[in-house]
Amino acid sequence: MTKLFSSATVVAVAFMFSFTAKAPHSTNYKLDAKASNVQWFAEKVTVKHNGTVNLSSGVLTDNHGQWTGTFEMDMTSITVSDLEAGKGKEKLEGHLKSPDFFDVEKHKTAKLVISSITPMAEAKDGMTHSVKGFLTIKEKSNPVSFDVALKNEGGKMNCSGSIVIDRSKYDVRYGSKTFFSDIGDKAIMDDFTLKFTVALGM
Repeated sequence: MTKLFSSATVVAVAFMFSFTAKAPHSTNYKLDAKASNVQWFAEKVTVKHNGTVNLSSGVLTDNHGQWTGTFEMDMTSITVSDLEAGKGKEKLEGHLKSPDFFDVEKHKTAKLVISSITPMAEAKDGMTHSVKGFLTIKEKSNPVSFDVALKNEGGKMNCSGSIVIDRSKYDVRYGSKTFFSDIGDKAIMDDFTLKFTVALGM
């Protein structure tokens, strides 16, 4: 009886240990908004503009090496950097926030949902990981992929890179040849770029 009890105990302990060892464990890295920044770059046929937009929330989750995440941008925070106050800055900022572009009164946030982050076989131009996910702007969602430089040191994450976005896929129509083929030299390019540096901590 004692041997039988001992054997049963060993089996039970081993089972519990194996179950516990495989139990899911995840680590969340939350956005440090003050140490993060996002810049936008867009251009017309003859003019280029740039500015900033703020991240309002964000988290990266590491579940046994499987990375996911969600980030939101505050679209009401769009600013123009290359124009001075009183010299077109306020006018362009208002236009970008209007229904012609991002309609921020109705769509205050844009969201990036990351489905995977995988190491690149070989770093390229300083980029170390490939990211895949879905970007939502004005309630329109599309798949996106881009490369980032990702560093993890002492519980702090730093992620930097850029993403090129085709605004026509998000129903941002103003000045787009996709929707107005005869617009000529007044056209605004569909593609714009977001360059980002994102800091996160545990």
